[in-house]
Amino acid sequence: MIKYIFTFILLVGIAITGWLLSLYNDIRGDIDKVVNYNPPKTTQFFDKDGNLIANIFKKEHRLYVNYDDIPARVVEALVAIEDTHFFEHHGVNPDAISRAMIKNIKAMGYVEGASTLTQQLIKSVVLSREKKLMRKIKEALLAIRLETILTKEEILERYLNQVYFGHSYYGIRTAAQGYFRKDLFELNLKEIAILVGLPKAPSFYDPTKNLKFALTRANQVINRMHTLGWINEEEYKNSINYIPQVYNDTLTKNQAPYIVDYAIKLLHNDIDDIRSGGYRINLTIDLDAQKIAREALTYGYNRIIDRDNKLQKNPINNVIKRGEEKIPVEEGYFVDSLNGALVSIENNTGKILALVGGVDYTESSFNRAVQSKRQPGSAAKPFLYQTALDLGYSPASQLVDIGRTYEYEIDGEEKIWQPKNYGGKFKGIITLRESLIHSRNLATINLVTDVGIGEMYKGLENFGITGMPRDLSITLGSFSISPLDLSKAYSSFSNDGIQVTPYMINSITNSKGDTISFEPQTKYVDSPEQIYLMKTILKDVVQRGTGRRAKVKGLELAGKTGTTNSNVDAWFCGFSPTIQTVVWFGKDNNAPMRRSEGGGTTAAPSFSYFYKKYLEIHPEIQREFEMPDNVKTSYVNGHKEYYTETSPLPKVQMPVINKSSSGEVIEF
Repeated sequence: MIKYIFTFILLVGIAITGWLLSLYNDIRGDIDKVVNYNPPKTTQFFDKDGNLIANIFKKEHRLYVNYDDIPARVVEALVAIEDTHFFEHHGVNPDAISRAMIKNIKAMGYVEGASTLTQQLIKSVVLSREKKLMRKIKEALLAIRLETILTKEEILERYLNQVYFGHSYYGIRTAAQGYFRKDLFELNLKEIAILVGLPKAPSFYDPTKNLKFALTRANQVINRMHTLGWINEEEYKNSINYIPQVYNDTLTKNQAPYIVDYAIKLLHNDIDDIRSGGYRINLTIDLDAQKIAREALTYGYNRIIDRDNKLQKNPINNVIKRGEEKIPVEEGYFVDSLNGALVSIENNTGKILALVGGVDYTESSFNRAVQSKRQPGSAAKPFLYQTALDLGYSPASQLVDIGRTYEYEIDGEEKIWQPKNYGGKFKGIITLRESLIHSRNLATINLVTDVGIGEMYKGLENFGITGMPRDLSITLGSFSISPLDLSKAYSSFSNDGIQVTPYMINSITNSKGDTISFEPQTKYVDSPEQIYLMKTILKDVVQRGTGRRAKVKGLELAGKTGTTNSNVDAWFCGFSPTIQTVVWFGKDNNAPMRRSEGGGTTAAPSFSYFYKKYLEIHPEIQREFEMPDNVKTSYVNGHKEYYTETSPLPKVQMPVINKSSSGEVIEF
């Protein structure tokens, strides 16, 4: 009888063993997912000083951490509460299984599990979470096998990066930064205890919603560590009643959405797994400057709204003139779809410090700084005047500021063009300097006519400006260009003749630690001395010309206003000795703003706001421009003037008649 029983048991054992081997053979391929663990990882963007700008991810927000960077206290707390014998068993814990079976039988249901950390890892990565016997058997088989392939440390690394900590946080490093705004090494014992206690019931123990329950669970962890003798009495007392500060941040923590959108667009073709590859992307952005840029754009926008509100009170202001006809417009017409953009770069590198694509990203994610192409108006004049300077003109050269009538034909129909200055007046004879300072349209048109469209066209192309019509309309900036591309062109002035391409990516580091860095791209456009002549004129634009509202006390600035026909676009493009900024305002539907809105009124104040605030946080920046050695000075008509060998002063000076205090007539 005993022999038969023994034989039966043996046969049953063989059958079970065979079945288990067959079952393992069916599922053994699943273990590769754990061995070659490569979960989706969050990509992070940082500013130039290492401050987090944003997290981007697909479905799982995970900041991966290597085992060597996991504090010992985290491991101790986890093992204490989840699997005390983790470093002793081989994947399963028979004692724990026995205890759990007895409790479940007594309860006539499933009340306690006996999964080791290894089994929990298997369940999380490979198997379902169903409480079924077959799943538990598979889990045990794979756990035993896994422990023969990976070390305990490798298993813990995978577990702590895989497990869900609630609030859409995957991995303990993610949870530490999300709940406490700390990295792992900065956590105290209570914070660690809260985190390791979360996986049991992430929603129930969520400290942002149920802090009381989260603290109770954390104290269970601390008590267990104290019972095991893994923390001393002092550590226990200091931790048990401690209540940490818990944060309920957004998952992306996106502080600069226009920046992040643009960066993703730049990297899209080169990095196909940007939302899951766990990259660290260091940007050129200065978050402080970015904040000021947003404020500056809002400041300018609010000024427009305030002016419109005041003018709305007078019905005569709510009309559009077309010839002799006055057309009334609906309330809000002049500010409907109003928006703006701002780009600020380092003069000598092209690094983008700030880029704001609109007044309110939540209202519109369209990035006007990059995607919108608008006419620059008079902001294009410096490129034309620089071309003239390089052809032998000087700031003191005489221009003719009088009207001309141009006849042309379109589709067989004769047309007449009679350009005018802003305000309708003309000066007659005026210097090149004064013409640009006061943005004289007629003098500019006559200059372009005298130099020749072909030469001016080549000059604009030298600055990288393309897509222009081959006619006199280029004089008034009738081509389209984005604020970012206009920034590139203006860098020729701010960087002493070396044009820099604005860029935003400093370096990219992948999850393996490999880094790619990016350097400035430059192009020689003109000599420093020739550019300096223009720089002195643009300084005067700010000091006494159309850009007076761009002034900042204690800081030399140079720049140019730009206003297009019917006040559709308003620009200010300018720079200090170290930073260049382009500001644009207009309406997304290309409708005109009020006639009171122009480059000097609308955009220049935002430019000034940006530099005032930036100077407050960076008082050490260079305040004054430096003059190249090859630039010479002399007095023309009683005024100091600059010239070079290429741009000599005119031999015949303009007659100027003044009277002395005694009444004597003095001629210069």
